[in-house]
Amino acid sequence: MRPEPAIESLRAQIEKIEGRTLRAKSVLPFGIAEVDARLPGGGLARGALHEIAGGGFGAVDGAAAALFAGGIAARTTGKILWCITRPDLFAPALAQAGLPPDRVIYVEAGDDKAILACMEEGLRHGGLGAVVGEVARLSMTASRRLQLSAEGTGTIGIALRRWRRQTEAADFGQPTAAMTRWRISVLPSAALPVPGVSRHRWLVELIRARAGESADFELEACDDTGCLALPAELVDRSAAAEGRRRGASG
Repeated sequence: MRPEPAIESLRAQIEKIEGRTLRAKSVLPFGIAEVDARLPGGGLARGALHEIAGGGFGAVDGAAAALFAGGIAARTTGKILWCITRPDLFAPALAQAGLPPDRVIYVEAGDDKAILACMEEGLRHGGLGAVVGEVARLSMTASRRLQLSAEGTGTIGIALRRWRRQTEAADFGQPTAAMTRWRISVLPSAALPVPGVSRHRWLVELIRARAGESADFELEACDDTGCLALPAELVDRSAAAEGRRRGASG
């Protein structure tokens, strides 16, 4: 449903006051109508900061969150700066999500403060496709600095939230300046008629979207181009529902 003209006008005025008009015009679509419809402009805003975290299943969901971030980065152009505190990323898995090793520049820093400084420098550079930083804590002040840096160059910034202790995860609920906030959880893959493992599935939760709507989606994991997909049975269900609506209106 398209927002009322008065609401659209109010959003435009707020964006103008906050200096976000140019940024909002450029987006990176997911290519899935159900997802893009929930995001302002029909995609993930470029020149903006986005937050991604894993769900409640520890390292497994954390790995899915990293691959979700990798898929987004893969669909940009140029090199990717990935700032880490621990050298535990599995490069072949990122390559399967569309992000080959020769596109990634890794920077290993000692703590969150150093990671945030590296992210800010990378976002200000302006020649990168995306900047990803793995942080446990993200304050409003720090996120605002990253957001402003991204706005100045049009680069996508991704704060990939990782926690050494489960008690740190509560920080994910604190407000930040990020345009969107996502949570990724692993779901069981679809059964195959023959032995083997089918494409991984994720529960992708859009927890917050500034000037957009929250939602959750069951999606197939990133392919080797960084693209997500709707499971076949959900596509068939959507097509059937659309057919029924057309039949009723005809």
